[in-house]
Amino acid sequence: WDETHFGKMGSYYINRTFFFDVHPPLGKMLIGLAGYLSGYDGTFPFQKPGDRYEQHNYIGMRGVRLCRLVSSWLAFLCLSIQLLELSKSLPAALLTAFILIFDTGCITLSQYILLDPILMFFLMGAVLSMVKCNNCADRPFSTSWWFWLSLTGVNLAGAMGVKFVGLFVVLLVGLNTICDLWDLLGNLSVSLVMFGKHLLARVLCLIVLPLALYTAMFAVHFAVLNRSGPGDGFFSSAFQSQLIGNNLHNVSIPE
Repeated sequence: WDETHFGKMGSYYINRTFFFDVHPPLGKMLIGLAGYLSGYDGTFPFQKPGDRYEQHNYIGMRGVRLCRLVSSWLAFLCLSIQLLELSKSLPAALLTAFILIFDTGCITLSQYILLDPILMFFLMGAVLSMVKCNNCADRPFSTSWWFWLSLTGVNLAGAMGVKFVGLFVVLLVGLNTICDLWDLLGNLSVSLVMFGKHLLARVLCLIVLPLALYTAMFAVHFAVLNRSGPGDGFFSSAFQSQLIGNNLHNVSIPE
């Protein structure tokens, strides 16, 4: 059922048809983009689970172009987190990656048009970036430190932009940041000016940057979906007047 739902959302993006959904737009936009780049024309109706795709080119959305592609990176991210950053143990890292590769749930999720593989990619990317940034703590404000801190913010925006459950990794990174700042505050060798710089850097990279990217996703969402569709009724008449094909299109709406 979920593949039917998200496949239809991807078709809406390809046809630029406005719709309403409870999830943020990033994952569905990526699904639509993968379908568009692979030659899918957005004409499959996605009416009920199990319908045959027949001549429709669905491989881009379901197969190697997106869901399966990002799923294949999960084992690499898991290996990097365990081996390079946390346990420093090759056997532990290989075991963790092996368990993930042969996990039935992960294999099943990667076969269909779903948001979960994309979400897991950003979740694990955020954890890896956070751990890499922690390991650069002895080189604050270096190029690598800024890179991993900024990449953490980008991955947080990606996780939130796919599903709201991505807020849990925001909580994880937030708690890690609070502990880090608490240690810096108690370090007598760190001046208050330097502590302020650390605080400002984290505000910019872990709050301002993710919020800016998250807002930009919705800006792209509304710019692409400029045609009337099944989601019109959830919005105001003034908004509907901007949608091509709507009965109120270009009608003057009093304030």
